[in-house]
Amino acid sequence: MTRPTAKEIKAMSDVAGVPVDNEVAARIANSIGPAFEGFAPVSGTLPFDLEPATFLLVHTPRVTK
Repeated sequence: MTRPTAKEIKAMSDVAGVPVDNEVAARIANSIGPAFEGFAPVSGTLPFDLEPATFLLVHTPRVTK
């Protein structure tokens, strides 16, 4: 997990259909950056898979005949 840049925030917001200007994208990046830095030490060590649907599939018992 890396801290998102204003350019990445702007691209994501444009794709989502909620375009923001460069100043707003920079403010968003600055406000959520500390959360990314806080989770950096445990990044990749949590027991959940990145795809929640896969997590449920793996933990669902299979019926065999």
